Parts: sequence; C-alpha cells; structure tokens
Amino acid sequence: MTPGKPDGTALVVIDMINTYEHKDAELLVPAAERVVPVLADLIGRARTADVPVIYANDNFGLWRSHHGELVETALSGPRAGLVEPVRPDDSSLFVVKARHSIFYDTPMAYLLWHLGVGRVILTGQVTEQCVLYSALDAHIRHLKVTVPRDAVASIHPHLADAALEMMERNMGAGLVLAKELDFHSSR
Repeated sequence: MTPGKPDGTALVVIDMINTYEHKDAELLVPAAERVVPVLADLIGRARTADVPVIYANDNFGLWRSHHGELVETALSGPRAGLVEPVRPDDSSLFVVKARHSIFYDTPMAYLLWHLGVGRVILTGQVTEQCVLYSALDAHIRHLKVTVPRDAVASIHPHLADAALEMMERNMGAGLVLAKELDFHSSR
C-alpha cells in the first residue's frame, strides 16, 4: 500500500474496548456476546493477511487516558471476557474518539490515507449509532465500506436492521457475513 493511493483495506474495530458499565449496556451485552467470537476470528484473519487492524474507541470521557489505559480499564472490569478475545496486539493501530463517528475530530482520515486504504471494513458496536455514522462519514470521504453483519452488535435490533439497510442502499456499503469476507476484494 502506498500513501495517498487508496488500493488497500483496513479492518476497523469500533468501541469494543468497553467496560459495559454505561446506559443501555444490559441491552448491548447479549449482542456483544454473539459478536465477539466472530470478530476475534475476523481480527485474526486480518492480521494473518497483513491487513491493518485499527481500533477506534470511545474515551468514555477519560480525557487524560491513552489507548493502553483504556484497554487496561476494560480488562479489569466486570466484562473483561468480552474484551480479551478482541484486544489490540502490538501491531494494532488505535484512534481515540470522543463522539459517534470514527472520523469526527480524529486523525482517522489521515491515517487511512497514509496507509493507502480505499476500503474500510467496519465492525464493532453499536450498529445503529457509531457504525452507521462512521459508514456515512467513510462514504462521504469516497471510501468503500463493507460491514460484516455478524460482526456488529446493536442495542436495538430493529434499528440495527434499518441502519444496515441504510448503509447498503444510501452508502453503497457491502453487507456480508464475516466468513465470506475477502480482504483483497472490493466488497
């Protein structure tokens, strides 16, 4: 991959470094439990294929924190079992975000350009919030978007279904199952 030559793919893991001690967590946890094994496998496949894995994670209002501290906090919390299988490794990239979109006031667009990424595979949580807004922001930046529907977790399944439909219809996102994902195709 060459900077500025967008022919590469990146796997983006959204908000999976989480303590699950927040509003709506009790609704999110069952979906996260279903997604974590799928996502762990997908992260492993991306690493094996030399596809960059980028974690874009909420800072939970901890303005003095860094990614290592966010990981440590999540791993010491009551839902560490949802974090351990998908935790970043030494090759992972990490962008701390403060709002819903992975692009809003973050260096994500520059990072993707620098990596030569033209296609993002969006995974994580929450489908009807952060994944949806990130897909829209990726689309308006002329990035191809792929969403493995079994690698995203939701709070409200009916809103997640609508969000996925909007991503596909309005943003041209490719919706796939994780096991069908080809890191080197355009969809």
